Amino acid sequence: MGDLPARVRLVIFDLDGVVYRGNEPIPGARELVAWLHAERVAVRFATNNSMVTRAGYVERLGAMGITTSEEEIVTSTSATVEHLRRHAPEIRSVLGIGADGMRQELADAGLDVVMADAVAGKHPGGPLPRRFDAVIVGLDPHVDYARLSAAMSAVAGGARLIATNADARYPTPAGFLPGAGSIVAALATATGTTPEVIGKPAPAMFSATIEASGVPASETVVIGDNPDADIVGAHRAGCAAILVLTGVADGPAAAALEGERRPEAVAEDPDGVRALLAPRVSR
Repeated sequence: MGDLPARVRLVIFDLDGVVYRGNEPIPGARELVAWLHAERVAVRFATNNSMVTRAGYVERLGAMGITTSEEEIVTSTSATVEHLRRHAPEIRSVLGIGADGMRQELADAGLDVVMADAVAGKHPGGPLPRRFDAVIVGLDPHVDYARLSAAMSAVAGGARLIATNADARYPTPAGFLPGAGSIVAALATATGTTPEVIGKPAPAMFSATIEASGVPASETVVIGDNPDADIVGAHRAGCAAILVLTGVADGPAAAALEGERRPEAVAEDPDGVRALLAPRVSR
């Protein structure tokens, strides 16, 4: 890939494996974020998680000593909202499969949201009593056949199928569980429809974030630990990327990366990220 931008005005962080692991901040992450704020560099935190609201992440990061705001948090749900606002404002009525955090974010954005569990099982195999502009899918820990059937009926009635993210697996402290992508795959198979995917590595999440910030992609750097999600997503959105070795990738794995998985730079830790960015930020 190319070089890091000569000037950096927006830094987009992945969260798990970059800013924290579980409930513990990664050493140096708090100081790195505070330094960027002091340098008046725009900061965003981007996560594929659709279950937690932006306010929930503000609270979680605050408990780790990292000061942020809802404006700086980008979840796959909020990125979906921003993408629709800019590129599909005609979508107003939504059938949702997901957790309450997703429902709240969609409703707070002014969308007319009905969650699939509210209509599940009431019209099995038949048309729903109303038409929806879109089915929006996130991770739903309580998904069942009836909810999938309701979503399938909505798509058959003309609704667009939109995935907040397509992660096949969801990491937990105890191991991996099925991710939102497993639900999306079931609906894609049942409906014969290719879903619109917003979250990483699709470019829409980063593109929506960049558009909302007013900073061009050419002056944006993504900091991530996952080559397949963070680095690929950054490059598809036209951004440079720094791979930090505090998460899923180690040094030998980073050295072997090729193509769109290869970052512009590699840093051992947040201090290494700061050293790379220091010559490139300005007040």
